[in-house]
Amino acid sequence: MADYAVKRIDEMDAALYGSFKRARAELGVASFGMQVIDLPASFDGYPSHDHSHDDQEEVYLALRGTGELEVDGERMPLDPDHIARVGPAEQRKVWVGPEGMRLLVLGGVPGRAYTAPAPSEIGGPDPKMV
Repeated sequence: MADYAVKRIDEMDAALYGSFKRARAELGVASFGMQVIDLPASFDGYPSHDHSHDDQEEVYLALRGTGELEVDGERMPLDPDHIARVGPAEQRKVWVGPEGMRLLVLGGVPGRAYTAPAPSEIGGPDPKMV
């Protein structure tokens, strides 16, 4: 059997009223976290958080739309022309622009095997976004 997967994002299993696409599980990725999140225009409810509890670093890439990534109080552009990595201890928050945003978030723990959290599993519970 071939070892690849292709899925339409809008047809992936989703939580939070369809906004949190479980891309990692849908594609069978086991070595790192990966979600696609559709955020409405000017949404300010993306949680400020860090990953000091699980040592996960994250990469953020806006697939469409614009906004800003705030890291420890400093805001940087988050759009299809910018990509950002945030270390585990840094406080981060996404601010969405007036046209909304489709955001790809990748995560993993350097030097350790990835363990998928329950909200990223197909049919899993809703993640905590607010």
